[in-house]
Amino acid sequence: MNISLRTILPALLLISGTATQAQNRTYTMEEATLGLNGSLAPEQLKQFQWIPQSNNYVFLYEPQQCIIRNRVPEMTNDTLLRLRDINQAMSGKAPLKKMPAIQWISNAAFYFRLKNDIYIGENIAYKTAPGSTIWNINLWAALPETAENIQIDTKSKQVAYTMENNLYLLDAYRQLHTITSDKDPDIINGQAVHRNEFGIEKGIFIAPKGNYVAFYRMDQTMVADYPIIDWSVTPAQNKPIKYPMAGGVSHEVTLGMYNPITKNTVFLHTGTPKDHYLTCVTWSPDEQYIFIALLNRDQNHLWLNQYDAKTGAFIKTLFEETDSKYVEPQHELAFLPGTNHEFLWWSQRSGFMHLYRYNTDGKLLNAVTSGNWLVNDIIGFNEKEKAVIISGSRETPLGRNIYKVNWRNGNISRLDQAEGTHTAYLNSSGEYVYDAYQNTDVPRIISIIATNKKWKKDILSAANPLAEYERPEVEDITLQAEDGTPLYGKLILPVHFDKNRKYPVIVYLYNGPHVQLVTNRFPASGNLWYEYLAQRGYIVFTMDGRGSSNRGLAFEQATFRHLGKVEMEDQLQGVAFLKTLPYVDAERMGVHGWSFGGFMTTSLMLRHPGIFKCAVAGGPVIDWSMYEVMYTERYMDSPQDNPEGYAENNLLTKTDHLKGRLLMIHGAQDNVVVWQHSVKFIKACVDNGIQLDYFIYPGHEHNVRGKDRVHLMQKITDYFDLYLKP
Repeated sequence: MNISLRTILPALLLISGTATQAQNRTYTMEEATLGLNGSLAPEQLKQFQWIPQSNNYVFLYEPQQCIIRNRVPEMTNDTLLRLRDINQAMSGKAPLKKMPAIQWISNAAFYFRLKNDIYIGENIAYKTAPGSTIWNINLWAALPETAENIQIDTKSKQVAYTMENNLYLLDAYRQLHTITSDKDPDIINGQAVHRNEFGIEKGIFIAPKGNYVAFYRMDQTMVADYPIIDWSVTPAQNKPIKYPMAGGVSHEVTLGMYNPITKNTVFLHTGTPKDHYLTCVTWSPDEQYIFIALLNRDQNHLWLNQYDAKTGAFIKTLFEETDSKYVEPQHELAFLPGTNHEFLWWSQRSGFMHLYRYNTDGKLLNAVTSGNWLVNDIIGFNEKEKAVIISGSRETPLGRNIYKVNWRNGNISRLDQAEGTHTAYLNSSGEYVYDAYQNTDVPRIISIIATNKKWKKDILSAANPLAEYERPEVEDITLQAEDGTPLYGKLILPVHFDKNRKYPVIVYLYNGPHVQLVTNRFPASGNLWYEYLAQRGYIVFTMDGRGSSNRGLAFEQATFRHLGKVEMEDQLQGVAFLKTLPYVDAERMGVHGWSFGGFMTTSLMLRHPGIFKCAVAGGPVIDWSMYEVMYTERYMDSPQDNPEGYAENNLLTKTDHLKGRLLMIHGAQDNVVVWQHSVKFIKACVDNGIQLDYFIYPGHEHNVRGKDRVHLMQKITDYFDLYLKP
């Protein structure tokens, strides 16, 4: 049975006009905490994918648990796969109640995982009757239950994975290769390294044609053990981790290359000192070479190096990048389609993240993008037009738009038409882009756009899932830093706002690297917990100060070597603004943040006491010399090179300045900002006779997630109610 999009899509497109209920509901704490990722999330096309090498896209039609295929630009459709097809093929196993996450290989093939079992589906009728779908679904690979970091290469039909600290490969003939067999658990193979800094998300790199498997090998035997206590068992058990702290001994990383035919492994000759960082690992399309952006320990000098894939020998340095503060590589090389010799390189050398076209001789051919804005993502390529499709902040740093750029001459044109935050996926040919956007007023609109800009089709307009709720007025605020830099913020006013009343205020902040709180997306508040507070009579204020993301290198590097100084100056500009508002009760102000925001919250309470009546600091960095080496030394240099900066922001020495109430919260298994930060802070408070409120979350790491997050947000809200409510 085919399901017509003529029946599906009009229903989706008209949803936005059907909400007529009175706007009088208030959020539960569960809705305020989890709703935007659950029951109150705007409608979307689940499991959307472009089918490779086609103009067809698919999505999950939930009412009938089937995958719909749509052909572009004809916009004709059929039912490609049903849940019952899968359950029938898996007879003898408990039937699935929901469609698993399907990954499409072609119009006639897909795979999916059920835990560590990988299933392949093939349309056996496709060649003789392309319009028919008769699926043969078989178990492709049954990996061990302990397998992790699973990498599936559909081209070569190989699967690489890790167990504990070693790497394995299941080849196309179902032969198992034990690539590494290190017995020391502190030598780690095939996993992300450098604590996932520098954009590193994986440790296995299967070559484009499947003839090699490159992998990170991290030796951390020289790094001191750090205790993480499991309190769920009796007696409690120590499950130590390796945690290199700023200024201390760091781990050593190399890159291995395994050949499944010869069963030999060679390691790249990356040289010394061994505690440098290996980033941006990229295969050349012809598998002859591997490129690595090698970064020194000081993180101010980068070498883009080329290595021989067969021998691991160093061939040459293509170019170098330096900066007086830091260089931060975050992306692999993007080889241009149809060539082994030209690629796009991401760089902030101009002060903003842009793309540069190089050849493998190291010659700069041209700057592809430029200007006082950032490229945020490479979405894909249109080889025919010599174009790269990107997202970026060219219109405003508060949004993301989609652009087509000629990689030879830099000619750029915008593909979308609406202001807001756009998420895009490109089909294989680069002819069509899926565009899902939202802004402060639009929950989500999804369109298919031809990259030649001659065709566009809206396929979903989501209803406002918050239409039934009492919602606050939100004002966009622009302030100025002391140096004149514009700072963007949001002011969320209480529901039933009365300008003749005075209201308590809660400032929510982060203000650290790689985070941007204030954006043009739905909802306008940015967070339903803010709206929950507004329903309870609070004003909420949030602002991105210098040091935060998406504003360029100067904006981010303003905090270099003095974390917490410039950021607090900017947040105090926000406080000064709040005090000018006649409806703000300056005697009832609170502040809250987590992680870097927890550091900022605690810093404001200690370094500028008396401004806030109470505060909640979650997972805070207290002493930067106890934070991990990669992040800290990038923004602070080492404690040996910058003792004044570390002393300046060491909050252990400032507990006697505390005025007002401070609640500190920490996850007992935190392996990012280790528990010792707040434990030492408690000791410093005791030593100085300072009272501190404190709460821990056993079983949680750096963030409190899942159902327990509702408990966390209730705890925080109750604390503000206790000390800020009249």
